[in-house]
Amino acid sequence: MNQPSSVREGPRCVSGALTADTLYPFELVLEGTPISLQGSSASKERWKAAVRSRGQARAYETDEIGFLYECPAAITIYYFPTDPMVGDVDNIVKPIMDALINVGYKDDNFVESVHVQKFEPGIEWVFEDPSEQLAQALDLDPPVVYIRVIDDMSWRKAK
Repeated sequence: MNQPSSVREGPRCVSGALTADTLYPFELVLEGTPISLQGSSASKERWKAAVRSRGQARAYETDEIGFLYECPAAITIYYFPTDPMVGDVDNIVKPIMDALINVGYKDDNFVESVHVQKFEPGIEWVFEDPSEQLAQALDLDPPVVYIRVIDDMSWRKAK
């Protein structure tokens, strides 16, 4: 189900070249526990509404005239829980991706790469040179979700 766009529609991607500024990288931080794909319909809708609302606010904070366009995108989701996760980390992806349709990308069928990772308490980890938004997520008390959408597909090999 597509939601109204929080940003103006921009140009189509033509051979990887764009003619206008874009919203990317698009990052946001949410406090709270993400709802699993297996959660109740009501809880999933509340979670998706929270993700969408924060995403729309972040899009405006980032660039009030940012563009969404029909190009490949990649999404990274980091979850910092208060306790070890009971469910599978992959089950938090779909509700988040659905919530970001027309907010972080035109449609989730443009997302080519998904990276999701949990950082459970008691496990040592470090981030080298985190972005401002990731640093904000790291400073908050868990549970916290950090989301980053990029349009950099430099990993693709040119033909």
